Amino acid sequence: MAIPTLSILPGHPNFLDLPWGTSVGEWKGGRVVDLPTGVHRHQIAFVSYDEGIYAIKELPRHLAYHEYDSIRTLQETVQPIAPAVGVAERGWVPPDQEWSSAIITEYVPFTFTYRELIRGGGFGDRRNQMLDAFAGLLVELHLAGCFWGDCSLSNVLYRYDAGVIEAIMIDAETVEIREDLSDGQRRHDLEIMETNVAGGMADIALSQGKYLDAADLDLGTDIIVRYEALWNELNVDPVIGPDERYRIRERINRLNELGFEVGEVTLLPDESGGNRVRMHVNVGGRNYHSARLFRLARIEAAEHQARQILSDMHYHSAREPYASAESRDLMAMMWRVQVFEPLLQRIRSDVPNREPVQAYADFLHHRFLMSSTKGSDVGNAEAYVHWIDEGFPGYKPNEPVE
Repeated sequence: MAIPTLSILPGHPNFLDLPWGTSVGEWKGGRVVDLPTGVHRHQIAFVSYDEGIYAIKELPRHLAYHEYDSIRTLQETVQPIAPAVGVAERGWVPPDQEWSSAIITEYVPFTFTYRELIRGGGFGDRRNQMLDAFAGLLVELHLAGCFWGDCSLSNVLYRYDAGVIEAIMIDAETVEIREDLSDGQRRHDLEIMETNVAGGMADIALSQGKYLDAADLDLGTDIIVRYEALWNELNVDPVIGPDERYRIRERINRLNELGFEVGEVTLLPDESGGNRVRMHVNVGGRNYHSARLFRLARIEAAEHQARQILSDMHYHSAREPYASAESRDLMAMMWRVQVFEPLLQRIRSDVPNREPVQAYADFLHHRFLMSSTKGSDVGNAEAYVHWIDEGFPGYKPNEPVE
């Protein structure tokens, strides 16, 4: 049996039992599982282990190592990206051949391709969510100094994140990482995305027997509009007067509400004088709430899911008579043990085919709607029974997220 050179991160399988002597496109049975994927230039196989499901994509050697290194670098600041766990190098195959090497990434569970969201020739009620998801991902990547170079509908997977959709990067072979991107580099990346997305929507229309006029060819253009609005909000440097110091905290809170971590805040004397200062904020990744939830309760969740779950934590903690800032960490763990884990276990049993943390967010939203209708708080027990009776409803596409 042919054995490749494998470089694997700790905590993952050794992958030695796979049939490396043939291309992944020929792998059948055994650990191979059939999962949906977008349109890609390279052969991809999915394999299942006790540790999880992994995607193995074949590439020429220099591209495999480039993509692996790029993803590992981006993982430090960008949350919505399929994690890279290793590289396989077939030493007996010339390095420029397509199957000479392979990158191994974790399969992100409960994700789906863009084609699973298509209704008719477009995204229907999910269109705005698609726009925001795509724009948010590109902003995160550009803040991290990443020039993607090949952003398209097929290079992204999607999953539900509370009442919105999260876009997840799954292809980085064309990535270039710099300390900062110039405006010209960002615009070029957006132009590539706009062209690729229009082509993807045209392919969908043609595959459905529709005229090109019926395709949502403006999807990429509309993504750019959302991108520019978000980018400008993150990069504006407000001028603050001597009686407006509260705006410093407001600015930080606003960025946190958008999900972005705030690093160093720099206050510079403004050239207009009058004790006015210009505020510059170093914005980090879009994982403020998910990072906070993990710090407090060791719960992993997507950004909007984490925001909902944190609200639930605060709701229950505020009802405790001994609530205080000093007992925050203790109360977070008590909430996890007494409220979160028991309810999550019930959800896993009652709704086995739904991602459990997303289902928990769905339940919280249902409880919120019940409380709003009733005009008073509805407890978990009553809300859960009603949620079951209603068929475990989730968020509606056009429903505002509380």
